[in-house]
Amino acid sequence: MDSSGTHLWLVLAKAYRTLREHAERSLEGIGMCLSDFAILELLLNRGPQPVNTLGQRIHLTSGSVTTAVDRLEERGLVVRSADPDDRRSRLVSLTPKGTRCISDLFGDHRKAMNRASEGLTRGERTTLIQLVKKLGRSAEEKRS
Repeated sequence: MDSSGTHLWLVLAKAYRTLREHAERSLEGIGMCLSDFAILELLLNRGPQPVNTLGQRIHLTSGSVTTAVDRLEERGLVVRSADPDDRRSRLVSLTPKGTRCISDLFGDHRKAMNRASEGLTRGERTTLIQLVKKLGRSAEEKRS
């Protein structure tokens, strides 16, 4: 078996694409894209965030995160407010409707992703998560 870094990258990329398709499919029926879901999920788990922090954490450009927040604000799922610690910054927070929405969606999304990863045992998933994190940290250190 080829254990080269190139083959590893190709295998991880293919697995990511397939898992991403499962994630996107879990959101199809509600008219929400993966970036909108990622913003809502981050706000649910981390609380209010500055707009630029949202973009950095979910890897969206400044323009893309602004557009996504605009979409979510139009749907009544988030609100922008002044950041009490930085007058130049705006915080994005979930509305009560947004909290209900992401709480409901997250359960369905979790089920879809669990189904997609059923090819591995719980122990194998745990080991894979640990190894992929280790790989990511190592690659990050060598990025400079």
